[in-house]
Amino acid sequence: MSNSSDISKLTIGVVGAGTMGRGIVQLFAQAGHRVYCFDAQPGASAKAVDYVASMIGRGVEKGRITAEQFGEIQGRMQACDVMSQLRGCDVVVEAIVEDLEVKRKLFQELEAVVGDNAILASNTSSLTVADIAAACARPQQVAGLHFFNPVPLMKVAEVIAAVRTSPQTVETLKGITQGAGHRAVVTADQPGFLINHAGRGLYTEGLRIVEEQIASPSDVDDVLREAMGFRMGPFELLDLTGLDVSSKVMASIYEQFQQEPRFRPSSLVAPRVAAGLFGRKSGEGWYRYDADGKKVTPQSRVKTTFPAGLAVWIDPHASCAAVLRDLAVTAGARVVADGREADLAIMQPWGHDATASALLVGLDPARCVAVDPMTPLEVRRTVMLTATTTPEARDAAVALFCSDGVPVTLVNDSAGFIAQRVMATIVNIACNIAQRGIASVADLEDAVQLGLGYPRGPLAWGDQIGASRILTILRAQQEATGDPRYRPSPWLVRRADLGLPLVTPDAAR
Repeated sequence: MSNSSDISKLTIGVVGAGTMGRGIVQLFAQAGHRVYCFDAQPGASAKAVDYVASMIGRGVEKGRITAEQFGEIQGRMQACDVMSQLRGCDVVVEAIVEDLEVKRKLFQELEAVVGDNAILASNTSSLTVADIAAACARPQQVAGLHFFNPVPLMKVAEVIAAVRTSPQTVETLKGITQGAGHRAVVTADQPGFLINHAGRGLYTEGLRIVEEQIASPSDVDDVLREAMGFRMGPFELLDLTGLDVSSKVMASIYEQFQQEPRFRPSSLVAPRVAAGLFGRKSGEGWYRYDADGKKVTPQSRVKTTFPAGLAVWIDPHASCAAVLRDLAVTAGARVVADGREADLAIMQPWGHDATASALLVGLDPARCVAVDPMTPLEVRRTVMLTATTTPEARDAAVALFCSDGVPVTLVNDSAGFIAQRVMATIVNIACNIAQRGIASVADLEDAVQLGLGYPRGPLAWGDQIGASRILTILRAQQEATGDPRYRPSPWLVRRADLGLPLVTPDAAR
């Protein structure tokens, strides 16, 4: 590698002229690097450079850059006809097909071309870097540099340190990435790396909730998008990426983690893939899409009228008891102090199901419902029925909770509501990532926000909800199902027991 102390002066090669390769060329050329693009297909690299130039040229039309700046950027990009033209590169980033043997062969060929100090980085998203580096003579100079599509807009990249990757290699890749305006997060060479690993909980628990007949896909999406602030729900995301693609990722991460129960795929997926229900690209997935590709919205529940004078009991220990009482009074209910006298009893449990909550306070489950205390009541309300809630109590509850125009999601009995279960799973997986030292707390938090678009980092989000509440939800779910997927991470347990924030690093690190 060049001895230049200015990392922006490093020359970068990109192998692969597809979507990812073009994006990487654009990113580094705009950051001031001289960039060489090579593709084994004749003419592909020239087309890629021309395409990148046309994309950057739009900035001139919109006044973002001057014609002079465009000329300078264009002059830093060069298409290569043969691999030997990468000879002078300090860093070469590979962005070719996800095939281990093909990548190994390429890296061996690159080592024979570039200088002894050059760094070779793979943009792989699913292969371990150690497997690629195993074929190399200088594995200490091999690492992962995983970007996300579209590269110029997704402002994060994972720097993957394999077991033999040198600290200098990691620092150089961090430097060029951050110099290009992206957040470089360092992660161990583990399945899913950091971002795809941290993102498993949204999918696996969303699928599990539907599999258990607790709620429909649209119910899950509505709650998580509207009430919790996700840009898209898990089923909308699966339809967008394509279930055929996502199913392979889910299965791969599960197997690579030695069938870790936290990542167990849902039995709902394979039959839908076999049926061709991939999502948007096939016209139907978890949702149906019209000829223009727009989602066909499921029919809304028919609104009912709240029966005036109905006796309603509200758990005095509920976190939103005052708000619920005001809502009931405004709707025309008669609020009673003794739940045994109520036509409708309302509870707000954390982790426990509606049936257990009713029995705990000595009430008839047939007249009881529960409402989620995690989600903001002014945005969307999730109402849980017991196994025996009567149609009359159900309809009264729905009418009451939508009486002021706020939408209501009705779910079946479960140890934890939609938001509680999904959030507890996301936070628990993040805690396990921190416990295993796969990434630093700071890198984990930033990676999830930038790479997955979550409104908060998972540990900070867990702190906002409360570590003890997350622990309560997980333990209740584990007790109810016996499933080890819900076992709490030691990182979570210790911090909840000590009253420490989840973002607190271990003392020895």
